[in-house]
Amino acid sequence: MRNKLKIALCFFLALSALPLAARQPQDAAAPAQQPKPQLTPEMRGDILMARRMYREAIEAYQSVNPPTAVILNKIGIAYQQLGDLNMAQKMYERALKLNKKYAEAINNIGTVHYARKSYRRAISAYRKALALNPDSASIYSNLGTAYFARRDYRRAIECYEKAISLDPDVFERRGTQGVLLQERSVEERAKFHYHLAKVYAKNGRNDLALFYIRKSLEEGFKEKKRYLEENEFAELRKLPEFEEIMKIEPRVL
Repeated sequence: MRNKLKIALCFFLALSALPLAARQPQDAAAPAQQPKPQLTPEMRGDILMARRMYREAIEAYQSVNPPTAVILNKIGIAYQQLGDLNMAQKMYERALKLNKKYAEAINNIGTVHYARKSYRRAISAYRKALALNPDSASIYSNLGTAYFARRDYRRAIECYEKAISLDPDVFERRGTQGVLLQERSVEERAKFHYHLAKVYAKNGRNDLALFYIRKSLEEGFKEKKRYLEENEFAELRKLPEFEEIMKIEPRVL
């Protein structure tokens, strides 16, 4: 009997000494960790751009050797965000040497001209970019902005309408507080929002049309009667929200 107990005890001790993983069922094994994907210099640069760390982004992009047209264009955007228009333009031009049909780089050269208030040159660049990429809502938006800066409101509205037809949310994604509105007076901002309300009303985007009507009045748009008389706003005039907005007294500038 004692011999049997000794054998059983030895067997138990031997089993207890086995590693835990060896005694677990096969399906309970811990899952193997997947290796983390390696970030390329371009990916690092994109992340830094999203964080507005533009100098660090430039360094990341510059580690790509040889640089592609896309990389040079991104470096140019980073320089432009830093306010270095000369370096930005230089990078865009280098991108174009690698790819003469790179519409984005041509568009970005247009934004440099616009920032320098060279609106004619900006318009010329945007039109060249559109010849290569006629379905770009953002380039049409930029072209409209340049026309607006020259107070060519008819052409500006045509471009905005085309931009919205290509991408109904182009202005909401890009925002309307960009370079144009930062540089213009409050009165011109009010007029810009009036025109934007008109474009949205023509396209049946009542919510956005009402939003920009309110915004224009809050900024002092003096021609309130346009909303009450023009055909583009006829459907909006039937809405109770429109009546409420019309009670807003234009801001005194």
